[in-house]
Amino acid sequence: MLSLLIALPLVGALAVALFPSRPGDALPKWSALAFSIATLIGGAVVGIANADTGETWAETHTWIAPIGAHWALAVDGLGVTMVLLTVILVPVVIAASWHDADDRNTKGFFALMLVVEALALAVFCAQDVFLFYLVFEATLIPAYFLIGSYGHGPRRTAAAVKFLLYMLAGGLVMLAAVVALYAFSAQTGHASYLIEDLKQVALTTSQERMLFLGFFLAFAIKAPIFPFHTWLPDTTGNATPGTSVLLICVLDKIGTYGMLRFCLELFPGAAHWATPVVVTLALISIVYGALLALGQDDLLVLTGLTSLSHFGFIVLGIFVVNAQGVSGATFYMFNHGLATAVLFLAAGYLIRRTGTARLSQMGGVEKKAPVLAALLLLGGLGTLGLPGLSPFVSEFLVMLGAFEHHWWVGTIAVSGVVLAAAYVLRAYRLAVTGPERPELAGVSEVGTREIAAVAPLVALMILLGFVPQLALSVINPASDHTMSTIEAGAQK
Repeated sequence: MLSLLIALPLVGALAVALFPSRPGDALPKWSALAFSIATLIGGAVVGIANADTGETWAETHTWIAPIGAHWALAVDGLGVTMVLLTVILVPVVIAASWHDADDRNTKGFFALMLVVEALALAVFCAQDVFLFYLVFEATLIPAYFLIGSYGHGPRRTAAAVKFLLYMLAGGLVMLAAVVALYAFSAQTGHASYLIEDLKQVALTTSQERMLFLGFFLAFAIKAPIFPFHTWLPDTTGNATPGTSVLLICVLDKIGTYGMLRFCLELFPGAAHWATPVVVTLALISIVYGALLALGQDDLLVLTGLTSLSHFGFIVLGIFVVNAQGVSGATFYMFNHGLATAVLFLAAGYLIRRTGTARLSQMGGVEKKAPVLAALLLLGGLGTLGLPGLSPFVSEFLVMLGAFEHHWWVGTIAVSGVVLAAAYVLRAYRLAVTGPERPELAGVSEVGTREIAAVAPLVALMILLGFVPQLALSVINPASDHTMSTIEAGAQK
């Protein structure tokens, strides 16, 4: 089932790419949307089965026997959460980005989105470190072209190159760690890349710490957290809003997913050793990202910088190493994807109508486009963690974990919540309120397609805000397994 789920968007990407190029042809768009919806249905089947039975949908096939590599896929509560986030967001992005590439190679744009979906699903299902690394690096290819070839910013090519160089640097460090991990497993007489096999490899303290740092650096750049974040504002300021959703809400989750799956489960002793430094970096990311967003004039860059703060919360939840923090971080990954997608897409709708991303040049459009203003506000309220919306629940769990770790950690993290309210309300005030500007008198309301694209995300935020157990019942068993693995590793 998981192999079929990964293959479906790849087949769709190939089909869309083979369509004849005709200006104004909507067939590639409709085909991409159809394949993404079919993948959503497949992902829902996996999610429902996992919720009902805890089924991991495991499949393992020998791939490259001489080096012990396997085509090994499975999902637990953590993996299925990320799979569901991916299959939900891609059709939303396709529908919301309907006209973003009308002046370029339309079929290439939507085919690349489907490739991103397939590779992301493969990453979140991979149970072999070699397979994980290959797909981890492969995600850079479609992302690079979506930024550089289809971005709308004046520096999109430079932003794409900067993004690629940062990710490649992290990937090369992780490659060295992957090779070293394989070599250490070979010393036991059974060389393997399977995660379950690698958990049994006895490592010295220095070996474990070295490997931890190799994986963590790659994931910290991918996430991103301070000080590895400087590619983020350039990318979100020059990519299309839909591309930014795929990058920030899906692909960047590979970083925090990897911290949970590899850094904590494979190297639990080193994770405890690194906790003080990582928690400090997470707290800096929370406060620094919020302050940067508070002073930002570009709406897309501002939205990207909010994610620096939010990834700080996620990493904090992971590395306080307690049940509330890990469960909250996993749920936060899902909820951040929902809220930030709404904010990015609503910002894109507004920018398309005003002709500018500058907050200082916006304002006064809420009477002409009240639904658009409401979508922007809902995305912002989700981002700041308003009670009644699902991000509040995950943020609250992370806070509980932070205060359980140490009171001063929780106190600093709370300041990020206060700053989030400040930058969201400031951005909303500048973007849509105030007197009507004469140059924006022609701003139109959002259409039915645009509303329909983001409506499912808003509905999910409200549903999971009031009934979070729907998600936590899937997440908590995986979080408990992670905690037991860490505790067992720390006692060695």
